[in-house]
Amino acid sequence: MAQSLVIVESPAKAKTIGKFLGKNFKVHASMGHVRDLPKSQIGVDIDNNYEPKYITIRGKGEILSTLKKEAKKSDKIYLATDPDREGEAISWHLAHALGLNNDDSIRIEFNEITKTAVKSAIKNPRRINNNLVYAQQARRIVDRLVGYQISPILWRKIKWGLSAGRVQSVAVKLICDREKEIREFIPKEYWSLTAKLKAKGGVFEAKFHGKGKTKLPLDNENDVNKILDEIKSKDFVVHEVKKSERKRVPPAPFITSTLQQEAYKKINFSTKKTMSVAQQLYEGIDIKGEGTVGLITYMRTDSTRLSTEAQDSAKSFIEEEYGKEYLSPINRVYKSKGTSQDAHEAVRPTSALRTPEKIKDSLTNDQFKLYKLIWSRFIASQMSDAIFNSVSVDVTVGEYLFKASGSTIKFPGFLNTYKIDDDDESKKLPELNEGEVLISKGIEPKQHFTQPPARYTEASLVKTLEENGIGRPSTYAPIISTITDRGYVLKDKKTLAPTELGEIVTELLIEYFNNIVNVEFTANMEKKLDEIEAGSEEWREVVNNFYSPLKDLIETAEEQIAKISIEEPVEVTDILCDKCGKNMVIKHGRYGKFLACPDYPECKNTKPILEEIDVPCPKCESTIVIRRSKKGRTFYGCSSYPECDFVSWNKPTNKKCPVCGEILYEKATKKETKLICNNGDYEEKIENNPDDEKIN
Repeated sequence: MAQSLVIVESPAKAKTIGKFLGKNFKVHASMGHVRDLPKSQIGVDIDNNYEPKYITIRGKGEILSTLKKEAKKSDKIYLATDPDREGEAISWHLAHALGLNNDDSIRIEFNEITKTAVKSAIKNPRRINNNLVYAQQARRIVDRLVGYQISPILWRKIKWGLSAGRVQSVAVKLICDREKEIREFIPKEYWSLTAKLKAKGGVFEAKFHGKGKTKLPLDNENDVNKILDEIKSKDFVVHEVKKSERKRVPPAPFITSTLQQEAYKKINFSTKKTMSVAQQLYEGIDIKGEGTVGLITYMRTDSTRLSTEAQDSAKSFIEEEYGKEYLSPINRVYKSKGTSQDAHEAVRPTSALRTPEKIKDSLTNDQFKLYKLIWSRFIASQMSDAIFNSVSVDVTVGEYLFKASGSTIKFPGFLNTYKIDDDDESKKLPELNEGEVLISKGIEPKQHFTQPPARYTEASLVKTLEENGIGRPSTYAPIISTITDRGYVLKDKKTLAPTELGEIVTELLIEYFNNIVNVEFTANMEKKLDEIEAGSEEWREVVNNFYSPLKDLIETAEEQIAKISIEEPVEVTDILCDKCGKNMVIKHGRYGKFLACPDYPECKNTKPILEEIDVPCPKCESTIVIRRSKKGRTFYGCSSYPECDFVSWNKPTNKKCPVCGEILYEKATKKETKLICNNGDYEEKIENNPDDEKIN
């Protein structure tokens, strides 16, 4: 029998595909790229029309040797790397290394790793798409020219080991610009007035709106006192009641950026973790009763498009599971953004029938959480609208107007499957009649101050990068990893803050390489790469148009930039180094402050800085300290560890359970914070303070 060789990127994918194809196929993994530009030199011949110099990646010689042996024994060879630019480039390099002809039909691709999709791809091989390869090559060369020509300037002028990047530097600038806004922000005072009113049907709250129908700002306490004086003896009267129906359309199925944003918000996954777990779901999981199968479609996509088969599958499931009324009466088509390449479908489950609960026992906790999110969003996208009964009420008191609103769910529609954070189920108002006189149960004046814009989180940074056309689905997670690993950005709780180093480097790049940290310029470069992929631009010309002005800027920077000294302030502590006895100092790292021996590099001892909370250990009465797990998650432990092994994910408090006498723990969720007893005997809610108004 004829023997065929299929080459994929990862062993997990090889294992899954191997089970689909049978004994006449051998499936091997290249372990990613096998050739690349050399690390030790720029690897681009600038004077020879930007010709790249590719070499075999160190450590890949043995893999290539194995692939060559298998290729010689095979009658047919299929290159089945990922269905994107990077995957196409890997196939192109493999073809070169194995001596294959690019014009032969050796390339196969599939958007999902299922038996049907893989077998269909085998029947429809194609030639390698050179335009995709050229787009990847242009990006790689441009990024190499930036990194290998600007980074050495940073080493000489600021500090060894720094780097500049076409996209990473723009991301750091966005974070620095936001920090500058926060520092320069001047809070503005404003007030609110909330009336607690009793009607025949119950009590509700109405907020001050203005005079007549004109909105009236309350800038200070005098404004508030003036109104309170004027309405002191006047009746609150229901002036107008408006009832309406409001519809909420389900959100589109996930693309890479929205998946990263929602996974961050709903299940607390970093962008890096989201892509790692999604890769596992895509490449295949061993499902009880089914064997190994890919659970989701390719997760690097900017398209919300769904295949007809996928839509039909979802509709059949919805009608059978929920009923016909939950099925969208129209064929939902979601528009992708203007910059979308629309190369793949949206991120969706490979089968609507494979519900999260059905396969939960075959998944890890993280896999289950992410799969449930993807499955629910996909199913919801094909469901009917949610319908709300909305009520808005105008209440007059003298010349002034107060307003109240409420809504209740009339029909849940897609909300049965996928909850929307900003659409809480209800805020019900009592039945009110126009002309009804209300009884005032008190009016609460409250002082507020406007708040500066919030720092970026991983989710909001991804959203901003996408909105500005910076980077592509495959790059969002690596961008965030790079800027934190380089020490330009620090994760402060869940927000991204620039370090002093990040701000210094950004200021220097703005002064001498404004194009590199220019949002519009970087977005235009992404468009040019898309045009190379479409075959409407020549890759060498795009590279030259980018590099020609950069070359002059590099020469100017070399001459004009003076040496910048960054002296990190040394804060000496009274904690002695376990290894050499010297007083340890406080240093700053990617995860915040830590203790280090001042005798580095002779002594490399480090320790975490442990923040104490004013609560004794319930086991030994020592102090409780805040610690971090290897994945950066906060937990609480005894300062006497390892002698005492007390640990808790929830924050211990000094309060005791009124039922069993054990200490209570503070447990926070997105919606509420409560005190709980570990024995399950008691819990109580803690009132959260409402957020002040934010300027976005």
